[in-house]
Amino acid sequence: MNNVEPRPASGAQWTIAAAGHEAVIVEVGGGLRAYRHDGADYLDGYEPDEICPGSAGQVLAPWPNRIRDGVYTVGDETYQLPLTEPARHVALHGLVNWVRWRLVEQADDAVTVEYDLPPHPAYPWALRVRGRWSVGADGLRVEHEATNLATTAAPFGFSVHPYLQLPGVAVDDLTMRVPAHRRLVVDGRLLPVGASLVAGTEHDYTAPRRIGGAQLDTTFGELVRDDDGGSSVTLAGPEGSAGVRIWADREFGWWQVFTGDALTGKRHRRSVAVEPMTCPPDAFRSGRDVIELAPGATWRGVWGIRPGA
Repeated sequence: MNNVEPRPASGAQWTIAAAGHEAVIVEVGGGLRAYRHDGADYLDGYEPDEICPGSAGQVLAPWPNRIRDGVYTVGDETYQLPLTEPARHVALHGLVNWVRWRLVEQADDAVTVEYDLPPHPAYPWALRVRGRWSVGADGLRVEHEATNLATTAAPFGFSVHPYLQLPGVAVDDLTMRVPAHRRLVVDGRLLPVGASLVAGTEHDYTAPRRIGGAQLDTTFGELVRDDDGGSSVTLAGPEGSAGVRIWADREFGWWQVFTGDALTGKRHRRSVAVEPMTCPPDAFRSGRDVIELAPGATWRGVWGIRPGA
């Protein structure tokens, strides 16, 4: 009988560190399990032998968020995706978050991982998805790319799902800024049915505002862009104390903010998922901001986390 070495639920662990910043990238899902600066955890992560809870730190491709009934059409063909959130009868968060990614390159302060998504009946395009994770004086920086290995154009969307926290600060006491003029209005399945301006409403976070008792699982769009075309969401503690900033380049036109109210146990409302997205929920059906990735073409996007912002 062959002895098989047990592996953690999240697979191999790749730790990178520099300038007081440390991050742990995992094999299963190719995502972020931990991130800290000077010993303080700014990511609400999970243990190596824990199955990733609530999509924490996962990479979401070739679509983020939900697709209604898992059904979408490209040209004359209609495809049925697995319903990975059966209670809402939707396909949730893509096809690469539970597979084993492979190590491409590793240094003390950076690691590159990738996964080749094979074509199958629900998504008949082959993609190579890659992430380079690095840390330095400016915090965590992540460079993603996706290449279409198929012979026809592929619909594509991308997001990541980090839960941010400030050590010792409850979600209610966080002050948040989201640079967006609109939010999506959703139905009971959290699928968009319209859009609404946020100005003057309880969803207006264009100026920093305390989260308080707000329960958010909200998509924000029509972003206020920085000079470089990107945007960022900030969280701060009481009385304007130092906080944390998550930023994304011009490729990301949407932010999803989730205050964790649907999570159970200790993770309930313990942190805030702030997700940069290239497209909104149900984009494969609406066509909104879906990237048409030509054969052989590569999409690239960059985001990061910076404590103390």
